[in-house]
Amino acid sequence: MKILVSAYACEPGKGSEQGTGWNWVRQIAKQNQVWVLTRANNRKAIESALADEPLPNSHWVYFDLPAWMRFWKRGRWGVHAYYYLWQVGVFFVARNLQRRTNFDLSHHVTLVTYWMPSLLPLLSPPFVWGPVGGGDSSPRGFFWRMGWRGKTAEMLRNFVQKLAHVDPFVRLTARRAAIALAATPATKRRLEGVGCKRIELSPDLGLSSQEIVRLKSSPMRAGCPFRLVSVGSLVHWKAFDLGLLAFAQFAARFPVSEYWLIGDGPERKKLERIARDFGVEQHVTFWGGLPRTRTLEKLAECDVLAHPSLHDSGSWACLEAMAAGRPVVCVDRGGPATLVTEDTGIKVQAESPEQTVRDLAHAFVTLASDPVLRARLGMAAAQRVEQQFAWGKRMESVMEIYRAVAPAARSGT
Repeated sequence: MKILVSAYACEPGKGSEQGTGWNWVRQIAKQNQVWVLTRANNRKAIESALADEPLPNSHWVYFDLPAWMRFWKRGRWGVHAYYYLWQVGVFFVARNLQRRTNFDLSHHVTLVTYWMPSLLPLLSPPFVWGPVGGGDSSPRGFFWRMGWRGKTAEMLRNFVQKLAHVDPFVRLTARRAAIALAATPATKRRLEGVGCKRIELSPDLGLSSQEIVRLKSSPMRAGCPFRLVSVGSLVHWKAFDLGLLAFAQFAARFPVSEYWLIGDGPERKKLERIARDFGVEQHVTFWGGLPRTRTLEKLAECDVLAHPSLHDSGSWACLEAMAAGRPVVCVDRGGPATLVTEDTGIKVQAESPEQTVRDLAHAFVTLASDPVLRARLGMAAAQRVEQQFAWGKRMESVMEIYRAVAPAARSGT
């Protein structure tokens, strides 16, 4: 099949959305001819990766807005504004490609936010949207602990989610999608609200077979100290402050323990202050932002991943920890809640900050007290990733979707 892919974020060797875009393209190109629309600043990394491992069925089209329009790209919301405009500009590139190539279908893979439209449905081929996320929100009872920047960001997020229901481009994307893939149940409900007719749940995560083998080879730790780790940007909605407060309660019972935080961001000073104020500063290490290879090495030196995020659509940290045989303690919301099961970790409710901290601490105690349970959950986690989140297996289901929506695939032409 000839497939047009929109992958604004697409970069080899990265996690998060950059890695998602790259891996989608790699997998699609194994069975199809794929034309990729992506940003020009991804070009150097992509061409370097292709020199080492060519993708013969891939064709790359790099596009950026004029330099004078890039002032939008300041801060998280600035990136989203720029991305919205990028979608408009890249449509004309896509239209010219369609006239020359006559694609069998188009597929938008990144960015994965339902309230940001794609204009590819205006072309004639059937359109696959997603997996898309963005439908989850922080519970209002948690706003007070976020500071004014966090509160403002959450209120703006809620406003944008509501605005999506009247945005004509979002509604057009939804109505014209042959199928939308929702990363979380909350996003599925949002997609129904903006007019999608056919929706399937499909997490936006996956690992290559090589990555799974490498992570699975990480030996389980034995002995002291018991070590927790959290991985991600230090931003308010990741709720690492709840993890730290829970660790302070846990450390009172298990003083020979450590908590590592890998990542950087605007919440770091606040988190360092919490560690000092609650007397666990000597037990907490802030590693800052690390390359992915170093992050995975640090992960292998820990016993449990603590992931208290309030509205992740997906979580590479959870997936990689599970692949490495580490149980995950997470909040029962968003993508981590669909990834982690009772056989692979512990999920806690988010009814109030106090209750969440208390339940996180209890989960830490449970896992620290029972190495047999830890090993059993870790083994089940690794098996779940291998069986359901290997990119090869993900693509089997995606190819079924392609065959269902594309006339050329059904007829075998």
